[in-house]
Amino acid sequence: MNSSMIGKIEKTRRYEEDRGRFRFSAFTIRVSGDHRSHELKYRDGKWDCTCAYFPTHGTCSHAMAMERVLEGMLPSDLPSIEPVSS
Repeated sequence: MNSSMIGKIEKTRRYEEDRGRFRFSAFTIRVSGDHRSHELKYRDGKWDCTCAYFPTHGTCSHAMAMERVLEGMLPSDLPSIEPVSS
């Protein structure tokens, strides 16, 4: 392994340990629910999910679970559980 790759691996480890460096702005996830799969989207600080519960409540177990998984990695200055407007 060349020395430049060793430096990159060391830098990768520093980034990995400092999760605060990462902030998600948009992504889509496929969540395997108990009865079927759902598409969960995050964009501009807002969630949207294809499950039946989300449209009437503005949140769901899928979005809340992902907020816990990504704790500290979502922009804290934006509301995190709001439906995405189409």
